[in-house]
Amino acid sequence: MIKVPPPERIVGVIGKTNVGKSTFFASLTMIPVEISNRPFTTIKPNVGVAHVRKKCPEVELGVKCSPRTGFCISGTRFIPVKVIDVAGLVPGSSSGRGLGNKFMDDLRQADVLIHIVDASGSTDPNGNPVQPGSYDPVEEARLIQNEVDLWFSSVVLRVVEKVSRYILTAKDPLDLLAQNLSGLSIRRAHVVNAVKEAGLEDKRVGSWSKEDVESFSRILRRLSKPIVIAANKVDIPIARGNVDRLKELFGEYVYPVSSLAEYILKEASKRNYIEYVPGESSYKVIGTSIPEAFRKALKLIDENVLSIYGSTGVQQVLESAIFNALSQIVVYPVEDYRKFTDHHGNVLPDAYIVSKGTTARELAYMIHSELGETFLYAVNARSGERIGEGYLLRDGDVVKVVAAAAHS
Repeated sequence: MIKVPPPERIVGVIGKTNVGKSTFFASLTMIPVEISNRPFTTIKPNVGVAHVRKKCPEVELGVKCSPRTGFCISGTRFIPVKVIDVAGLVPGSSSGRGLGNKFMDDLRQADVLIHIVDASGSTDPNGNPVQPGSYDPVEEARLIQNEVDLWFSSVVLRVVEKVSRYILTAKDPLDLLAQNLSGLSIRRAHVVNAVKEAGLEDKRVGSWSKEDVESFSRILRRLSKPIVIAANKVDIPIARGNVDRLKELFGEYVYPVSSLAEYILKEASKRNYIEYVPGESSYKVIGTSIPEAFRKALKLIDENVLSIYGSTGVQQVLESAIFNALSQIVVYPVEDYRKFTDHHGNVLPDAYIVSKGTTARELAYMIHSELGETFLYAVNARSGERIGEGYLLRDGDVVKVVAAAAHS
């Protein structure tokens, strides 16, 4: 049987031009990108891999894991996710201004969006540098998220108009709508929940007004592509009060972030000046000949970032996007539930990021379609008990799937 890779989760990084998106992307992925103090540095989307953290079952189970993807440090599993850094947006992007709709379309495949906001207020609406505090980050966040919603609404409107012609003969109108919206990485559950929340359950799709479509699309965007705000540049003192203002308006998914601090810490770690685990509140100096520029930078990071916020925020905002906004959990499929291995003897080789509410049988389909089709039962590797196809997976579950072909 062919082993398939774990399901891929895609994070889109959005924001106004020149707010530190490229630095944020580089600090997550450590992929060299062009970083400069001017608008539209990113012309084509940068694509890379970042990692989210989870406590690895190896600690509890008394084994040493051997991940096929990602890595594990002292019992913390780092699990890969795909990150796309899209070119900066400006007011009017949804109608073609700036670099236009091309970059909106790059977001189609994203499951969740991280919105980089210049919390220091040091760039104007078009991304040009200004004195820190000169521009309101709250207004920036409103404008950019409105552009995303306008673009999303225009796509949904075209789809609704298209399916309206076939809706009378459709066996399941919402299924038809979901199929035509699948290019936006939208699932049927998103459509059903958006219809319910918009109060459109008793209205045929073909009879929706423009206001109905706009209401439906705003809710659908929030459900299918939730946005988490990275309030960037908090290493600049004037940003601190703006983080609180952003939280007041946009709620819990706002995180203070210093992409520059994270990038410097990872670069110092790569050069063996320090030991630093991404997301941690401190680091350990191990180098004896650290260049003066790095010493000064590390001192500023200690004083202006770590001592105030407890971390650079980069890892935290990524993990909030995946585990909170997107409601994902991590499960570990194995083939030998007594040794927690695959058939090659690799211990806890795979960590699957799946949605809350995923069943044991759905996991079987993710591993291989044949396993899903011939599913008999699964085994909770911790307890050894059998679990049925409808068992709802829990965060951290270690599971063996038993299928008819393997059973015989």
